[in-house]
Amino acid sequence: MSGPVVGPDGKARTPWAYGDPLLLEYYDTEWGMPVRDEQGLFERLSLEAFQSGLSWLVVLRKRPAFREAFAGFDPERVAAFDDDDVARLLGDARIVRNAAKIRATIGNARATLALRADGGLAELVWSARPERTPVPRTTDEVPTTIPESVALARELRRRGFRFVGPTTVFALMEAAGIVDTHLVGSHRRGASGVWPE
Repeated sequence: MSGPVVGPDGKARTPWAYGDPLLLEYYDTEWGMPVRDEQGLFERLSLEAFQSGLSWLVVLRKRPAFREAFAGFDPERVAAFDDDDVARLLGDARIVRNAAKIRATIGNARATLALRADGGLAELVWSARPERTPVPRTTDEVPTTIPESVALARELRRRGFRFVGPTTVFALMEAAGIVDTHLVGSHRRGASGVWPE
């Protein structure tokens, strides 16, 4: 089934929300809600990059450890990480130990700080909000990219960010409420307040 699924509580949700209790909580309370602060967006961008090639559930389960290992995703603190920190992170079995993604996260923190001179990460990311959000009725109708995510990925790369392809950037846009891809009929559709139901 690719349309909304009604749970035991009588509420309809996107099918992936039922994969694990952690996913259900994330779907009901966090996914798609507006994130407009620099640190919050840096964290989500970082986690989406680590998720690339993996399931989101893997990253979600490791998120507390990621937050601890990456200093709460404070861009200023992460930007100061050095080779000793890279070695520490590569030795931390609680997170995804991928050298390229770890180095990209540190580089992205530095790029985040550099963006402050031009309005900041939040302003840039939210400038990609499209005129209309997708209106999917089934999971097959949920896009993996939109022209705005392609353009934002290009601009982020131009600004020195890595692991920010159009699909990763679109996932960020979904998670941060910039688009609403809750299925029509889901009890969360329109919950962000950014888009009318």
